[in-house]
Amino acid sequence: MAKVLVLYYSTYGHIEQMAQAVAEGAREAGAEVAVKRVPELVPEEVARNAHFKLDQAAPIATVDELPGYDAIVIGTPTRFGNMAAQMKNFIDQTGGLWAKGALIGKVGSVFTSTASQHGGQESTILSVHTVLLHQGMVVVGLPYSFQGQLGTDEVMGNSPYGASTIAGGDGSRQPSAVELEGARFQGRHVAGIAAKLAG
Repeated sequence: MAKVLVLYYSTYGHIEQMAQAVAEGAREAGAEVAVKRVPELVPEEVARNAHFKLDQAAPIATVDELPGYDAIVIGTPTRFGNMAAQMKNFIDQTGGLWAKGALIGKVGSVFTSTASQHGGQESTILSVHTVLLHQGMVVVGLPYSFQGQLGTDEVMGNSPYGASTIAGGDGSRQPSAVELEGARFQGRHVAGIAAKLAG
């Protein structure tokens, strides 16, 4: 049984929802799954005034626990076409793991959320892929066997790089059924590959 960590940062709850869908998919594939988040860096008063979703139940992850998983699926909203500072801050603390080669051969995968349809979903995911490759991880995306990403009858996220959702400029749009199914598919796909590599 593969051990999968869904590690995320979510400001308004969109990535939190996607993280739960990824976890569901990984569990469907038989994986043991933990869902954890990285620490918030924004002062609480500022976060409250900006209406951040502060009631997230997922526990805070630690860098030291990462080698205990066969796969790590990272979820982050985009910030100017790149990962959020909260996720980058956490990842930047993995230098000791890099020095020991502690994540080499493990599966890494990414999902994201943007405000607009072309707001940097692919560049955000690819920015995280760079880190995964530096850590020696096996990068897994969302293959075209997930047919949901081929549709053109609705505005939606998802790409071969990873599952994604569109939040809207004011954050009012929630992940759609096809976006959540893309996340579940990615979770199943990652868990299956991780199980084969771990075996």
